[in-house]
Formats: sequence, structure tokens, C-alpha cells
Amino acid sequence: MLVVHHLNNSRSQRVLWLLEELGVPYEIVRYQRQPNMLAPKELRAIHPLGKSPVITDDANTVAESGAIVEYIVKTYGNGRLIPEDNTPERLRYTYWLHYAEGSAMTPLLLKLIFGLLPKRAPFLVRPIVNAVSTKALATLVTPQLRQHMAFWESELGKSEWFAGNDFTAADIQMSFALEAAAARGGLENGHPKAMAWLAKIHERPAYQRALEAGGPYEVGK
Repeated sequence: MLVVHHLNNSRSQRVLWLLEELGVPYEIVRYQRQPNMLAPKELRAIHPLGKSPVITDDANTVAESGAIVEYIVKTYGNGRLIPEDNTPERLRYTYWLHYAEGSAMTPLLLKLIFGLLPKRAPFLVRPIVNAVSTKALATLVTPQLRQHMAFWESELGKSEWFAGNDFTAADIQMSFALEAAAARGGLENGHPKAMAWLAKIHERPAYQRALEAGGPYEVGK
């Protein structure tokens, strides 16, 4: 049986959601973040990098969100949650599937890091670290994040879902970025289509079942 090695408050929540959408049986092995927010060392026994998400399915071990989505959709999807070959929607699907981690998460991760640095810096150097972080956020991170959020808003004005008018696994893949942007990036300010998209995915029964299966989920908070 397929096993999801699930880290709390992580991208592996998307894997649970995908499996629930497809009705694929699975088991969960749970891991809790350490006080430093990193995954526990036990995950290294599953994959050398010790990160989540990672799945095992018989002899196969698959890591990286995009690779996991592709594997599950190809192995268990039977043509569901993916547009037909050689269509504009399929090209958009492929783009968003890889954009989610390749581009969207970079400014969100930098915002998280620069936000945490002053809080974790030694007291004597905290004012310097705070000044550097504030400058980096203002000149580098925030403008990039705003550009990405405006891009999402524009694209969701073209179709109901990211790859077209049908819900696909690309929407599942994009969910973490938009949820993180809503939690700590100001998505609620001037991006009504993106916020409406979030509301729609949160109402999906499979999304709610995945929350029940995965446990507390507070991305970005």
C-alpha cells in the first residue's frame, strides 16, 4: 500500500489531499517538527535528505512534491485530474505543477526566513540583524512576492482553475503557495480572485477529509 510520510504543517498535506481526490487507499506515518521547525532525523531513514513530502509505494520511494504528484496521477489517476495531451490546458498544467516549487515558494520562504532572523539573533546583534532583514524584505522579497501574487490574480482571471476550467492536480500543487501567501504575504489585499480560489479549494470534501487525516494544519502561521 502507498505510505505517506507526513510531517505536520508541511507540503505533505497536499499529497493527502491528492490521494483523497483520487480515492486512493493510503497509510500515514507521522513525524513532528522539532523546535527549530526542521523535520526529525527519522525521515532520513526514508530518504537521504530527510525532508517531507516523501512517499513509499511497494519498492518505490518518491520525494519532491512535483514528482510525487506526477507519480500518483500517472499510477493511480486513470486520466483524472490532468488535462488531455497536446492541449493548451496540458501545457498550463505542466507549467503550474513545476512553477509552484520552482518559483512561487522562493519569495515566501525568504519572507519567512528574514522574518525569523531578528527574533532568533543574539540580543547584542539583534538591531543589526533586524535592520538587514527589514532592508532585504523591503527591497528584494516583498516586491517579488507582490509580482507573483499579481500574476496569480491575472491568471485566475482567465479561467476558473490554474490549468483551465477544470480542477486538476496543478491546483493541489499550487495550494501551499497561496495558503502561505494568505497567511504571511498579504494575499488578502487586492487579490479577490486568488482569495476566492482559496475559499473554493477549502470547501472541497476531499480537502476537508485530508485535513482530518493529516491533523492540525496552519501553513505559514
